[in-house]
Amino acid sequence: MTRTKICWANTSRFDDSDFVILGIPNESGSHSRRKGTSRAPDRIRAVSKMMDSYSHRGTTSLAVPANGSITAKVYDYGNIRKDKINQIISKISKKSKIPVTIGGDHSNTAQIIKALAGTHKPISLVYFDAHPDFVSSRGKYYGSVVFDCLPHIDTKSSIYVGIRSPEQEELDNITEFGLEVVTPTDFVEKEIKQIAKKILTTIRKNTYVSFDMDCIDPAFAPGVSVPVPFGISSREALYLVKKISQKGIIGFDIMEVNPPFDLNDTTSHMASRLIGEMISASRYN
Repeated sequence: MTRTKICWANTSRFDDSDFVILGIPNESGSHSRRKGTSRAPDRIRAVSKMMDSYSHRGTTSLAVPANGSITAKVYDYGNIRKDKINQIISKISKKSKIPVTIGGDHSNTAQIIKALAGTHKPISLVYFDAHPDFVSSRGKYYGSVVFDCLPHIDTKSSIYVGIRSPEQEELDNITEFGLEVVTPTDFVEKEIKQIAKKILTTIRKNTYVSFDMDCIDPAFAPGVSVPVPFGISSREALYLVKKISQKGIIGFDIMEVNPPFDLNDTTSHMASRLIGEMISASRYN
């Protein structure tokens, strides 16, 4: 269990919570040359305390998200081992709470979705990533996440956002299974409201959002494992996450933040803010 809690945590009781923050400091499923995503859960929490909260004469106040102060109850469970994902996520889901998970590498997401499928099925997956992670020739690593999730998701109501570095095998799988795709080029050719409408009309009631920080252009988020040029902007990502959260989600994760490769904690701070903005925009707030 980590000692530092994310700044958005406002209850010390799991039973009172609407959202439960979890850290999974595990990168065993990553093959990236850039190691360090296991440091992200604690670093994001620490940065949230430094950058998203202010102290005045012995009192602390938060930097209020755009939708206003967070009134939903947020509990920081601390860090868990990867082999405890099914047990802890199932506990959270059965209590009708929303898990917000900080990785770690993206392979953690497949186990989270498998656990959530015990109480929510089928799941609509919104997958923010530079990479499709749809390799089927091998499994159980950060490049096969969506393929590993296939038994638990409804591909017809799932959608990719931001992919721009696919392998041919992944493109073939996207076509075969019929997933919708929004590329960074679409953000140039269409208004953000059109893109939001496409996402919101694709997804259904059991929506899970998985957010790989390399979805965002490395000019905005340099501290990731596999940076790819020509990504979406941080503001575009924020707008879409808030719109999806307003409609309702069953879970949210942020993966692949890599603190050793970050610049002035920019990416960790963005991850913290994205969590706070998502919660403030939710229908539970």
